[in-house]
Amino acid sequence: MGPEGGLSAGPGRLNTMQITFKLHATLTDFLPRDADGRKPHYNQLQVEVPEGADVQSVIDRFGLPARQVHLVLVNGVYVAPSTRSSRRLSEGDALAIWPPIAGG
Repeated sequence: MGPEGGLSAGPGRLNTMQITFKLHATLTDFLPRDADGRKPHYNQLQVEVPEGADVQSVIDRFGLPARQVHLVLVNGVYVAPSTRSSRRLSEGDALAIWPPIAGG
């Protein structure tokens, strides 16, 4: 462990960072349950990801179906589908995802 309680850099080890991961509407089913079988509070959780992780790698990690990932925001700013693999996340970022929603 490093001095801040995180992983130390070294052979075979990655530095990590914390982000807030938020899923909305039907996507909340993809959030992991805690040890008591409950879903996270407010449809979000703190996630540890490798330093420099991109948006698409987090989407893939949670197994979100591509057809259900419609609106993606990082810190309230839209991330287009064509840039999700290149948009790097930073410590403390908030990644929020909504499915397509129909209504009227």
